[in-house]
Amino acid sequence: MRMGVAIPLALASLGGVALGWLAPPGVVEAWGLALLGFAAAGRWRQLGLVAVVALTAGQLLLARGADLPDGLLRADLAVEGRLESVATQGALTRLLLRVDDCRPLAPGRLPCDDLRRIRISHFQAPPMQPGERWALTVRLRPPAGFANPGAFDYRAWLWREGIQATGYVRDEPSPKRLAAPGASPRRLALTHLHERDLSPTAYRWLAALTLGAGERLEREDWDLLNASGTTHLMVISGLHVGLVAAFTLLVTRGVARLVTPGRWRLATWPWWLAGAAAIGYAWLSGLQPPAMRAMLMTLVGLWVASGRHAPGPWQAWWLALGLVVLVDPLSVWRPGLWLSFVAVALLILIWQGRARPRGVGGWVWALVRTQLLLAPLMAAAVLLAFARLAPAAPLVNLVAVPLVSSLLVPLGLAGWLLAPLPPLSALCWWLFERLALALIALLEFAVSWLPPWWPVPETVLPLALMLGLVALLWALPGLVAGLRLGGSALLALAMLTLAPPEPEPGALRVRVQDVGQGQLVELRSAGYRLLYDTGPRYRSGFAPLASLWPAGQRFDTVLVSHDDLDHAGGVPLLAEQHRVGEFLAPPGESIGVPFAPCLRGQRWERDGVRYRVLWPPRDTAELSSNDRSCVLEVTAGEHRLLITGDVGRRIERAFLLDVERPLTALVAGHHGSRTSSGPQLVQRLSPEHVIYSAGRHNAFGHPHAEVVRRFRRAGSCQWSTAEDGAVTLWLGGDGKITPTTARAAPWRRSGVEGGCHAVESPH
Repeated sequence: MRMGVAIPLALASLGGVALGWLAPPGVVEAWGLALLGFAAAGRWRQLGLVAVVALTAGQLLLARGADLPDGLLRADLAVEGRLESVATQGALTRLLLRVDDCRPLAPGRLPCDDLRRIRISHFQAPPMQPGERWALTVRLRPPAGFANPGAFDYRAWLWREGIQATGYVRDEPSPKRLAAPGASPRRLALTHLHERDLSPTAYRWLAALTLGAGERLEREDWDLLNASGTTHLMVISGLHVGLVAAFTLLVTRGVARLVTPGRWRLATWPWWLAGAAAIGYAWLSGLQPPAMRAMLMTLVGLWVASGRHAPGPWQAWWLALGLVVLVDPLSVWRPGLWLSFVAVALLILIWQGRARPRGVGGWVWALVRTQLLLAPLMAAAVLLAFARLAPAAPLVNLVAVPLVSSLLVPLGLAGWLLAPLPPLSALCWWLFERLALALIALLEFAVSWLPPWWPVPETVLPLALMLGLVALLWALPGLVAGLRLGGSALLALAMLTLAPPEPEPGALRVRVQDVGQGQLVELRSAGYRLLYDTGPRYRSGFAPLASLWPAGQRFDTVLVSHDDLDHAGGVPLLAEQHRVGEFLAPPGESIGVPFAPCLRGQRWERDGVRYRVLWPPRDTAELSSNDRSCVLEVTAGEHRLLITGDVGRRIERAFLLDVERPLTALVAGHHGSRTSSGPQLVQRLSPEHVIYSAGRHNAFGHPHAEVVRRFRRAGSCQWSTAEDGAVTLWLGGDGKITPTTARAAPWRRSGVEGGCHAVESPH
């Protein structure tokens, strides 16, 4: 049987993505030879597939090469461009800018001509609107983000959104507006909505559901949608575009039946108009990646439904996948792509070969059955993409999906169609608001009854695989009922008994979290959990601690080394969202919550792990805040860990003789500053591993070159959260300790001294 074009197109597009990402040596030369060879042999189909590979990989290579060069870090750049989005959070305004022109202000610097999209912050910004052109002076840094197990990957988000740099707007020279927003149907529609007498809720939900303006939703709206597992309803997806196309097709085929009663089934123009409506609606909603994906899938779906030389369902599935990846290769990294295509694949399995439902009852049961079969697979996909589960989602979606698709979206769109008749339009949108408020109340009740669940990272993949198997058991045709029931029961039992590996008594997991220019160390044994420091809090109010764990965690002890914002910035959030047994901090400090003093000589033991405070003394009046830092020594079996906070070299000498040896790991003092980690400490302790908790591209030069060389001469393996992300060690077992890192570091495998020669000072 001859293979069609759909599967080769999809495989060629995905192959181009792989080649563009890996970029092996000689790939361009190989493309050229393949193109010449197939052209000479007249193999036009193969030539077209090689062109698809080249086009997809070329787009990806251009995207990778557009990142801001490291040589422009902290350089003043003059950029001009058009604002794509403007989000205000108090005094801070976040801007997404499509760059038209970029040049360094200082002569002799690297060019920045390749920049296409940047995300920048502006404090005390003047009034700004999407669509305006601005001239700004900015300081940028290459895309970066925290790398912690099970936490949100900001760097990956920047990549899949096509953002090549982040930074902030400089006050001097002042920003200058170059042009007002151009004419845009979407902008005119949003203005029309804003001028109507609508409640804030109706305005936000109408803008999101009918125009794809998700930025109009507030943080509380997104939190509710995420917690209830209904976020997909607020994205302009196949549901919305498909409804517009289906409505257009229904109306135009009715017109065709009136005009040509005998030949209306043969008329092709209704199908073309339905396709045009899908394209127009996606364009009206801003043609963002979800809308683009939905438009392409809807067009292919219309072709299949028309029956005119159309491919089968699976061929159409591959064709749509190939076209989406070809048009937008970065979509491969977007969870929404795979959520959409996995859902459609399961729908094909569920509906293919089954008789068409009869009557209202038949259709209702078919839709309920479809939603129930989709639930476990979609839960698995969401679990893999976002590491969370919304237990209420299956039940909520049974009501929310029909309500949104059959009533809310049609009412919202009807209001737009009837805009020339204001009373009728207002009636549609009034009904829309009543239903939206009812849906919000339902979601709030569901979330309070079944709040979202965040499994530990180690169980995410097994849970997702089991949920996927449950979905397949019930979706695959031809399986006997006993096999479905028995398999589902066994998988459910396995999911209920699945638990993360708990540390053995006497074992301790130490994780130096990646929180940027700050410090947060988590120590966890079988029944005890301690935090040393809580990470920084930034000028915007964001604390990295918020991205590490869902609310409601239990911490037995939180030891705050001192009250500097890069160490104690997360304390308010920790006290508000989590349960803390006790706070410890040095005398004379102020961390915003009641605390007991940490004092030299304090000792305690939990799960066979011994903790000992080596500093500060009881009288700290004459010490600086840094030199008051709590110094903690932890012993698990034969392994020993030392965390010194920000104490300087003079204080290190005061407790140095109290440290037991040998030292397995040291969290370097003051993030690797030259004011700490003095020669006496390094020579006496010679730690096996040294970990620097420092920010990527930090302005302080941490870790300092002098400190790095000092530990190198002592033979210590060196790790840095700036390069490695979170660093995890298991103490208390037998044998050599091998830290694991959250960010891959290929150079560690190719260094002349194995896995130890990797850390370099930024200066």
